[in-house]
Amino acid sequence: MKQKLVQGNLKDTSRPQAKDFALDCSVAGYDYELPPELIAQNPAVPRDSSRLLVVDSPTTGIEAASLHHIFHDLPGLLRSGDLLIMNNTRVIPARLYGHKSTGAKIQVLLLEERQHNCWLALVKPGKSFKLGAKIIFEPRELGIEDYKDSSPVPSPQSPVPSPQLTATVLETDAATGGRLLQFDVPEGKTLVQLLEVFGEVPLPPYITTSEVSDEQYQTVYAKQPGAIAAPTAGLHFTPELLEKLRDRKINQAFVTLHVGVGTFRPVEVEDVTTHQMHEEWIEVPAATVEQIRATKAVGGRIIAVGTTAVRALEGAAQSGNLQPFCGKTDLFIYPGYQWRVVDGLITNFHLPRSSLLMLVSALIGRQRLLNIYNEAIASAYRFYSFGDAMLILPSAVGVRS
Repeated sequence: MKQKLVQGNLKDTSRPQAKDFALDCSVAGYDYELPPELIAQNPAVPRDSSRLLVVDSPTTGIEAASLHHIFHDLPGLLRSGDLLIMNNTRVIPARLYGHKSTGAKIQVLLLEERQHNCWLALVKPGKSFKLGAKIIFEPRELGIEDYKDSSPVPSPQSPVPSPQLTATVLETDAATGGRLLQFDVPEGKTLVQLLEVFGEVPLPPYITTSEVSDEQYQTVYAKQPGAIAAPTAGLHFTPELLEKLRDRKINQAFVTLHVGVGTFRPVEVEDVTTHQMHEEWIEVPAATVEQIRATKAVGGRIIAVGTTAVRALEGAAQSGNLQPFCGKTDLFIYPGYQWRVVDGLITNFHLPRSSLLMLVSALIGRQRLLNIYNEAIASAYRFYSFGDAMLILPSAVGVRS
């Protein structure tokens, strides 16, 4: 049953109590009602004109309301010497449309490369997709829209263009329900190179009427291809805003986390503590680790831009100390987590029952976060990937109950 959020109630409902602890561990404790019209379908233009809800003290969301700003106010809300950590992953055109040799249409969402040109992917429809079956893809400019419906492919009297890319199903993947696809790629090419011709950038399923270009779903500092979704807290930055931050001695460093399909999937177990987090590939370079250490040594604060940056940093610090790291992490952050690196956070507003909502709750408390979400809803903030943002300052992290 969904929790009903009472508008305007900012009194302290997050003091430690047995029932609150039980809800912290229950997926039902992370539910809330969002009016559909608050799901943003297009980003703010310019990017930094989105709204920014600021959580600036331990009583914000308990006894005090949030501060309302515009994202381009960010330089004045941070301190000289702060270090922003940004995720420089780039979204690949991971959605492909094709057909089987029988003519049945197929939709593929690439998840990750397991071996050279061999990818784990979600295939629709997938239940009857047997091992050894082939998928034939067409370049998207050759009428790719025709492949999005459920009708058969054109008849022999009106054939489709000659195929230029094929894949074979090698095996199934129990963890994702997906398939391992071996792509037949011309020698000297990689599938990632061909995706610019054959694929399209996938938008989240709750974005249904968007008119954005592919670049609007990339951060301005996107560099390392491999994600199937954007690190959306970074979508608010413009080159001019980044320059203003540098002028104020608010420094910037980068990590990489290739966002996977688990970002959009709700936690499906009732007991949050039993949830198995999906793996994502991360890289925290030595240069970033050195910047973080130097920042902390002089009293500077580490502000993560997005939950993906949080997961990369904390994932690289699971030994107890932050170290350079390149590999996969399945770190799951929920209330009770012992923080090692991150002091503050810039983040968008997340889906109910999602691991991202649990991560933010670990920073400031679950009921407190729901109170803040209630305030955002009452103030008509825009939610999810193209929505507005929230800044949780280190000064606000005094109460995490």
